[in-house]
Amino acid sequence: LGCPSLERITIPLKDGMITYVSIFQGCKNLKHVDLVEGEQLRDTIDALLLEEWRNDMKDKLGVINQILPTTPAGNIYSREDVGGKAQTVQLWISSVLSTIVRYKAQHRSLLNEAATALQLASPNDVVLENVLPFLKLPSYTFEGED
Repeated sequence: LGCPSLERITIPLKDGMITYVSIFQGCKNLKHVDLVEGEQLRDTIDALLLEEWRNDMKDKLGVINQILPTTPAGNIYSREDVGGKAQTVQLWISSVLSTIVRYKAQHRSLLNEAATALQLASPNDVVLENVLPFLKLPSYTFEGED
């Protein structure tokens, strides 16, 4: 019954991964979540233009491991008391996904504005070959991006 020895999970950063609110019922020791895409996400975060965005994303990534240890696990002998760990992870995934998608879109928008301004002030080949490659984000696409 339950999963009393489960302390850590690794899951994809994908909405809908956790479909049952009772999936972690009784998993009182579940305290840590890792993401399959952790390295790609960290690379993307490090490449964001604004420090404010980078800090916000790093905070969002770490918050789950601060909240989960104190989130109720529910009672394995009660159908009504499913605890809140599954819902907490679901909400965290949605928050991380929507935020990284928004910041990537804003990054691209700022990059396009800067590229346009640079192209007006500098020869086009200088901008395309020497500036833009250093400002691009990693090519990984997260769920919810166009």
